[in-house]
Amino acid sequence: MTERVRLGKYLWTALTIGDFVVLNMAYFLTSFVMGTNTPFTSVQMWILVNLSFIPSVFFFSGIHDLRILYADKMVLSAFKSAVVECGVLAAILYAFNIFNVGMYHGLFFAFIFFLLLSVWWLMSRRLLKKLRRMGLNFKRVIIIGAGQTGELLYDELQSDAGYGYRMMGFFDDDVEKLKSCKGVYTAGLDKVADFVNMNKIDVIYYTHDAEDNGLISRIMRIAEEVGASFIYVPKFNKMLNGQFQPSSMGNMPILKHSISPLHKSWNKVLKRILDLMVSVPFLIVSPIIFIPVAIIIKLTSPGPVIFKQKRTGIYGRDFMCYKFRTMRVNADSDKVQATENDPRKTKFGDFLRRSSIDELPQFFNVLLGNMSVVGPRPHMLSHTEEYSALIDKYMVRHAVKPGITGWAQVNGYRGGTKHLWQMEKRVEYDVWYIRNWNIFLDIKIIFLTAFNGLRKDKNAY
Repeated sequence: MTERVRLGKYLWTALTIGDFVVLNMAYFLTSFVMGTNTPFTSVQMWILVNLSFIPSVFFFSGIHDLRILYADKMVLSAFKSAVVECGVLAAILYAFNIFNVGMYHGLFFAFIFFLLLSVWWLMSRRLLKKLRRMGLNFKRVIIIGAGQTGELLYDELQSDAGYGYRMMGFFDDDVEKLKSCKGVYTAGLDKVADFVNMNKIDVIYYTHDAEDNGLISRIMRIAEEVGASFIYVPKFNKMLNGQFQPSSMGNMPILKHSISPLHKSWNKVLKRILDLMVSVPFLIVSPIIFIPVAIIIKLTSPGPVIFKQKRTGIYGRDFMCYKFRTMRVNADSDKVQATENDPRKTKFGDFLRRSSIDELPQFFNVLLGNMSVVGPRPHMLSHTEEYSALIDKYMVRHAVKPGITGWAQVNGYRGGTKHLWQMEKRVEYDVWYIRNWNIFLDIKIIFLTAFNGLRKDKNAY
């Protein structure tokens, strides 16, 4: 057993113990806040709380082994873990009729545990990535197949040293393909067995021809003999690069394409609940902002307070988008995008744009259901027609409701697009959001938007 494997096992054990420590912190904090003279603070309850966490450890402690995981998905896993813990605990209390701990105690404990577990998992992930950048807890990997798929996989594995992958070599019988694999060991397929044994390889990625049964069988046997993980990576195709879910047609395994998790009914309901939780309270207090803004707009330039413009919504349907008017009334408002020193803008309008206050009436769009708080920004109809002909996957961004803010905006791609590549990057981020959506990603984007709003954005004009 190598030192890095031993270290990995020690780390997993330490992190899992840390999960139990966090659980007990949540329990004792709940006891302190809610009162100590209750059934919740008994020794029996403390034992049950810890026993109820065992199924959660079984289902979710594997998160400590995952090397590539985004923060929002980690928080989502923490939420699921807290739900399992509290669900098992509630089931035990109900089934055996032990005692009634009280609804408020249970809800407070569930919330505190979820909060602390999220923080702990995010902190431990940062610690692990730091250790891996120092050269600890790494995995030695090789790639079978030096084609395009192998190169894309290599780029992904090497994109962050914190993932802890040490690339050891490419193996292929195609000499021309191996020539493009610079800076790493390359060899023919007949050298795989000796190399794996001599270099104690941990993971073998297979990107070669899936029809070569003999080769797959041989590589899998090599992996089994040394205890290495064998991972098959299907060949990439530009037409088949979305999200796929395993399914079957009789005995035939198939992959079913799904554009976005938001096409599932439950996720639509969840997102709508978040939209209403954000938009309704804001609109209740909005007169505090809307009335002074409306008065100043009227005093500084003639024209309506609210600017209404048709924009492209979900599935390409048009809808009327609301904004505070920031320009003098002009004939080009539906055709020409605002620029940094646009002479059509009023001085107060320029302030509204830079502070993003001009977008606030779009919370009415959210309430009406033709926009969401988070999603791809809606574009003018003329832009939709123009860019859909120039940018691949442009129309994919209309697979979900447009948003007041979005993943592209918090990553620096907001405001005007002087060059085509800027819109291409915006579309790239929008499509990534659509395909990787979860409710905690929305919450993350909302907080990042609020944080960025406190800073001056050079692209806001």
